[in-house]
Order: sequence, then C-alpha cells, then structure tokens
Amino acid sequence: MSGDRVGAVLLAGGRARRMGGGDKCLLMLQGRPLLAHVVARITPQVAALVLNANGDPDRFRAFGLEVVADPCPGFLGPLAGVLAGLLWAREQGLSWVVSVATDTPFLPRDLVAQLRRAVARERAELACAASGGRTHPVFGLWPTALTDALARYLQEEGGRKIDRFTARYRLAVVDYPTTPHDPFFNINTPEDLARAERLAAEDAAP
Repeated sequence: MSGDRVGAVLLAGGRARRMGGGDKCLLMLQGRPLLAHVVARITPQVAALVLNANGDPDRFRAFGLEVVADPCPGFLGPLAGVLAGLLWAREQGLSWVVSVATDTPFLPRDLVAQLRRAVARERAELACAASGGRTHPVFGLWPTALTDALARYLQEEGGRKIDRFTARYRLAVVDYPTTPHDPFFNINTPEDLARAERLAAEDAAP
C-alpha cells in the first residue's frame, strides 16, 4: 500500500454525556481546544482530513475543516462516523482512512505509519491501535473498499459494535507503550481534563 493515499476522519459525533453534553472536542487544554491538539498531531500524517460531527457545522468554522455528519440517523456510535469518513474518502479518491477520536490530545505522531506497516507486514485488511492491554478500535485504518460492507452492517444488519465488524476481516493490531503515559488517554470527565493539563505540562517541560 506504499502508493496509496490516506485521509483522516476526526470523530466528534458523540454527545459527551459525562462532560455535561456539548462538544467535548472544544474544551480547552493549555489554551487551545482539544480538537486543535488532535489536528496538529494528525495533519502531518495524512493527505487530507475531515471532521465528523452532527448539528450545525458553523461552530467548527475556525478550524477550516470540512465537516460531514453521520450518514445514518439516530446516533449509532463511532462506526457511523467511520462510515462518514469512508464515504468522504471515496469521493476524494483516497484508498484508506484513519479514524481518530477528538478527545485524545496525545495520540501518536506515527500512528498512520505504524498502522500502514502492520497492514503490509501481516497482509491484513485493516488495522487498529492498542495500549495497556486494551485495543482502541476507533483508532483504526480502514480501506475505502469496505465502505459498502460497513454501510450494510449499520443500516441493514443493525450492527453497532466495531469489534464485531472488524472480526470479519484480517485485523492487524499495533500495541503502543504506556510510558511515560498512554498516548490514547482520552478525556471523559472534568477530572480527566485536569489530568491532561498535568500531562501536557510534563510533556512541555525541558
């Protein structure tokens, strides 16, 4: 897949109940929205990126990103966002999409490279990340060739769980170390945000 172009879909379609609702990715971390941290880390890794979010896209205008909503009604979870990204990527002529959560400001700067290597090495059909003994299926590398299959899974079969869908295919898993901290640490609560501030300050320390 050395010559194939990869796009990114930034998943911001959730409802952030544990943070009191609203757009979690717009919470501030070290003076910048979480989304800005994610964009800064993923942009150098891909050919193009799109934001998956529902509702009025104007609230993200400052980021200069194309915004695509879930193609399925009813808040079906992150897989609906992945499908939105795959549909967008297919229109863009991209061969692959990497999906990333927008509440993970420390995501790896080599995520795409590592997932691509794993797919090639293991002759897999898709890939996802892992750390600390847990897989992180929302951090996945998806071929646009699976767009129609994923649409059927969501819209005709009523599927919701990522693991059940990826189990149908050869999946490569890239395990990341959790030191000095887990790169997939995500922010779900005010306490998590406070911890992220501490981690970000440690990263910035000389």
